[in-house]
Amino acid sequence: MQRSETAPKRWWLLVALGFFAFMTNLDGSIVNIAVPIMAKDLKVPASQMEWTVSLYLIVLSALLLPFGKLGDRIGKQRIFKWGTGTFVLGSLMAGINLGFNFLMLARMIQALGGAMTLANTYGIVTSTFALAERGRAMGVVSTFVALGGVAGPSLGGLILAHFSWPMIFLINVPIGLIALGVSLWSMNNGIPQRGTYDGWGMILQATAIASGFWGLNLAQQSGFDDPVVLSTLALAVVALIAFIVFEQRQQAPLLPLRIFRVRIFTLGVVTVFFIFMVQFFSTVLMPFYLEDARGLTPGTAGTLLSLYPLMMVFFAPFGGWLADKWNVPAVALLGSIFIAVGSLIGATLKLNAPLTIYIISTLLVGIGSGLFQSPIGDVVMSVVPKNQLGIAGSFNALARNLGMVSGTAVATTVLFGTMSQLAGSRVTNYPTAHPEFFISGLQVAMIVAAVLAILGAIAIGLTIKPWQAHEKN
Repeated sequence: MQRSETAPKRWWLLVALGFFAFMTNLDGSIVNIAVPIMAKDLKVPASQMEWTVSLYLIVLSALLLPFGKLGDRIGKQRIFKWGTGTFVLGSLMAGINLGFNFLMLARMIQALGGAMTLANTYGIVTSTFALAERGRAMGVVSTFVALGGVAGPSLGGLILAHFSWPMIFLINVPIGLIALGVSLWSMNNGIPQRGTYDGWGMILQATAIASGFWGLNLAQQSGFDDPVVLSTLALAVVALIAFIVFEQRQQAPLLPLRIFRVRIFTLGVVTVFFIFMVQFFSTVLMPFYLEDARGLTPGTAGTLLSLYPLMMVFFAPFGGWLADKWNVPAVALLGSIFIAVGSLIGATLKLNAPLTIYIISTLLVGIGSGLFQSPIGDVVMSVVPKNQLGIAGSFNALARNLGMVSGTAVATTVLFGTMSQLAGSRVTNYPTAHPEFFISGLQVAMIVAAVLAILGAIAIGLTIKPWQAHEKN
């Protein structure tokens, strides 16, 4: 009934989902490039201004599971609509320059709305589109998700070249209002379900995620041997263990652990984690290579960096179409192999290597990412019960966010760790006097990225036969 009511408007519904998937992921990275300008304007240290990025990601990630569960309880579409309005309100507040503390409040409201929308996006797609169209629909949404994650620096730079920093937030308002109008017109409110809500589970998982993400964030600055970092990560582990033990004793848990008995789902989210880690190796490291090591201008470097998101834009729809025609996990496997090969080629980059090597590496990683985005959402979401689509979609989004944060932390740790070992002392910036140290660190990091991509390919490859059985049933 739900599907038939929304069927005539389903592609318009996809527009609203795509817009918000892009904006909520974009706002996790677009602020990075504006941090120096915002710190100067608001008269706070740059290290303190980094909270505008970290706080958004921490709050967003900590609330994904609770809002996914709430979407299963009272309707995924209803929560999505609430989230769109909340996110637009937070964006408007963030664009009003009333000082640092007000900006932090606005970023928390943005993250609250972002969690509401992202937690239920894939569940809405799965419940709205029939299997024959789901690959293409997932391709559209996944393209917007991926673009939001990697387009922040380039789009932020373009906005800041013509406007002051509040515009990076205010640009969300008209787009968000259009998407909100489309969602109000094209979506019903979903079907509520009876049940209780796991409040203690929410607190424990939020503690685990927030302390884990913050520990990884601190590790990028202080290293993993710092006592504060170790204590924060230890708190995350303790909270995670307590959460798992507590959930096993609940009749209506926040995260039904039996969902991980579905082999395809579990291997799918593991693959999401690994592949998003690899994607952020390139996002973090390649600007250093082009601008610092090669000495290219920001404009030239930006053009070369844009090859990655452009390839995703072109190949994600093709991956969705291919998934509708072929074995779905096999398409994701093909994308993972492209990413692994591109990362291995990236590991051959040298200080004076032809730029064609960088271009080939980036093209392969971008094509692979595009092919991967569409089918992986279908793999994860199509094998869980309909009454758990919200929690499955939110956990998929959590795995993606954890992969992005972990990828950033591991990439920088490997890079600066290698450079420090070669220099014989701690290196925390680009070693201008010894660019060969950076090249060695980059090569080691890209080998690590290739290994992670291969692990992701193995995980998704193990789902091919089970998926064939699932399709028959």
